[in-house]
Amino acid sequence: MDKKTLIDHLNEDLAGELSAIIQYITYAAKATGPFRPQLSQFFLEEVADEQLHAQFLANKIVALGGEPTTTPRPVAKAGTNREMLEAVLEAERRAMKDYTKRAEEAEAYGDKGLVVQLEDIVRDESGHSEETERILRDWPL
Repeated sequence: MDKKTLIDHLNEDLAGELSAIIQYITYAAKATGPFRPQLSQFFLEEVADEQLHAQFLANKIVALGGEPTTTPRPVAKAGTNREMLEAVLEAERRAMKDYTKRAEEAEAYGDKGLVVQLEDIVRDESGHSEETERILRDWPL
C-alpha cells in the first residue's frame, strides 16, 4: 500500500463522513409523525460521532501530506421516516465495510496507530448500524 493510494482512500472515507453529517442533519429536519421528536433526536445525536470521524480523517490526511476533500458523497433521497432509516442503515453498513478495508490497508502501509483508530471507527459505525436495525425491526411499512 503506497501513501498516495491510502490518502485517496481516506479521502473517500472523509467524503462519506461529510455526507453522513449532511444526511443526519437533513433527516432530523424531515422526520415526521408521532415519533418525530425521538427520531429527530436520534439523527442529531449521530452527527457528533460522524463529525469526530471526519475531523480525525482530515487531520490524518494532512499528516500524511494530502489535502482533505471538502466534497461529500451524494446523500440518499428519502421521503418517509422508514426510507430515511433504511438509507442510514445502508450508509452505516457501507462505512463499516470501508473502514474494515481501510484498516487492512493501514496495516499493509505500516501505520499501527491508524489501524487502531480505524478499528475504533468500525466499532462506532457498528453501534450506529445495530441501533438503526433495532428501530427498523418493528417499524410499520
